[in-house]
Amino acid sequence: MEMLDQEVRDFTRKKFETELVNPVELLYFTEEKSPLIVPGQPVSSDCQFCQEIKQLLEELSSLSDQIKLTVYDFKREADRDAEYHLDKIPAIVIKKKEEDTGIRFFGIPSGYEYTSLLETIVEVSRGQTELSPATKEALKKLTKEVNIQVFVTPTCPYCPMAVRLAHQMALESPLITASMIEASEFPELSQKYDVMGVPKSIFNETITLEGAVPEEVYLEQVLKAAGEQVS
Repeated sequence: MEMLDQEVRDFTRKKFETELVNPVELLYFTEEKSPLIVPGQPVSSDCQFCQEIKQLLEELSSLSDQIKLTVYDFKREADRDAEYHLDKIPAIVIKKKEEDTGIRFFGIPSGYEYTSLLETIVEVSRGQTELSPATKEALKKLTKEVNIQVFVTPTCPYCPMAVRLAHQMALESPLITASMIEASEFPELSQKYDVMGVPKSIFNETITLEGAVPEEVYLEQVLKAAGEQVS
């Protein structure tokens, strides 16, 4: 059964044809099922939607020659896991021209988050974002790393706004890493950060922000997390 119906396929193909500029590489870290089945032993996996995400990305990448998909087995690619600072799966890393953008998706980008994935791919391909000149200038002045985690659910209509802001800021600054985290797939993390509603953004483990907020408010949290003075 296909993950993308014909209407979504047609929309995605047209969007890619008209908006992609440069090639984009998607790295997908998953857990491959073993071809060996031991009689009497259950076939299990801790990765709830690993196979579904793989199929989704295969269908997505087939819609444009500008998108390259590479799949890695998380347990067998320890060096690559470390290279991209990955500690959990399923994980999607987005690269441009062999450059890591700092953009991550942990969990299935379905529902409203499919839009986040599409828009992020387009912006990475273009190499530019729609952030204001003032925000871009402020991000250029960062001197410390900032890690942003955005907890979402597929049915949340406000979550893509927070995810896109985080990803756009990562695209504008090499010091920022921004991750979408599907809350229900990572219950221990959701409990750790007391995620009672979404979107919820965590900045450098110390600053939290709930809800979808304007760009300037989101920027303030990034600057605070980096130890920068906020005017």
